Amino acid sequence: MKLLDEIAACRLCHTQFGHVPSPVVQGSANARILIAGQAPSMTVHKTGKPFNDASGKKLRGWLGVTEQQFYDPSLFAIIPMAFCYPGKGKTGDKAPPKICASTWREKLLAEFNQVEFTILIGQYAQAYHLASYTNVTEAVQNWERFMPTKMPLPHPSPRNHYWLKRNPWFEINAIPALKKRISDVLTS
Repeated sequence: MKLLDEIAACRLCHTQFGHVPSPVVQGSANARILIAGQAPSMTVHKTGKPFNDASGKKLRGWLGVTEQQFYDPSLFAIIPMAFCYPGKGKTGDKAPPKICASTWREKLLAEFNQVEFTILIGQYAQAYHLASYTNVTEAVQNWERFMPTKMPLPHPSPRNHYWLKRNPWFEINAIPALKKRISDVLTS
């Protein structure tokens, strides 16, 4: 896909980083599931493979898919709100630079027109795709409202252990529904 090659060469925000940008995105025009995340971690930046870290392991468990399925671009388009590691902030990684989404997002979403289901991970993806929700917990609590085309999720980072502990309903109710929807899309 020509657009993915353009993104791989993107250096729009190179002056904001203390490292060389390395855009990480996956997909094909046939992808049926879109994962809209935040931005790559430092581990993902170094390997160039999306969700190639503890967050990815947790996410694949939530989805009920194998690594082979997850990294098949004809099944999963993985398109974060920003394609490069944004650097360290005071309490974690910095926010995704807005220039990335404003430059590329609409073009990419138009290319992925076979998508049947979109997974919205974290506040930045949810703010973009679910404009009426600004709070992750509120968006995730209302997950049924968005089915069967979308599902908001908290970030699967190990840092969110306390969120998961405070919200046990998520893994009891939402995760089984998520796994079923993923299975339905992959087998249809």
